[in-house]
Amino acid sequence: MRVQRVVTSGTFNLDGDTFDVDNNVWLLGDDEEVLIVDAAHDARTIHQAVAGRAVAAIVCTHAHDDHIDAAVELAELTGAPVLLHPADHELWAATHPDRKPDSELTDGQRITVAGIELQVIHNPGHTWGSCSLYVPFLDTVFTGDTLFHGGPGATGRSYSDRPTIEASIRNRLLTLPGNTVVRTGHGEDTTVAAERPNVPRP
Repeated sequence: MRVQRVVTSGTFNLDGDTFDVDNNVWLLGDDEEVLIVDAAHDARTIHQAVAGRAVAAIVCTHAHDDHIDAAVELAELTGAPVLLHPADHELWAATHPDRKPDSELTDGQRITVAGIELQVIHNPGHTWGSCSLYVPFLDTVFTGDTLFHGGPGATGRSYSDRPTIEASIRNRLLTLPGNTVVRTGHGEDTTVAAERPNVPRP
């Protein structure tokens, strides 16, 4: 079982603004089966990294366009289902109006890949449907844009709320073991312990 990072580049578009971004796409699995966390920008590059393995699912941590713009093409290339929390369906439809996700993510849901179990944690705030994936076996959590090296992800745009993201991180992520590696949607890794001082208390 291993975790592989693929960095892809493109744009993020919301509320009339456009930004150039580099995204972390995560592949979790073994030599036979893999799960993809976020399908950003470049389906062909991600598919190349899959290297012929069976894809259990394409999990979207949230539906900002820079995290899902390659999801439909990647699903076609791999035959894998796309999973997204229903609270982000409106955001999804802005990017993919003619194709819905295949299945919903729910808080507490268990997903298995290569014999290893992942737990879905609903973390609203960056978007209403943002989710993290906790993998106890690997002491790892994939947080999308909810928690970064340095603290909470951005709010202040549509579908987001600062007090909500801070409460969500405090109550659902900072309670994980301190040595848990935080694998983010952009930038470098961190740990739960390192981020505890960076999340304001009420």
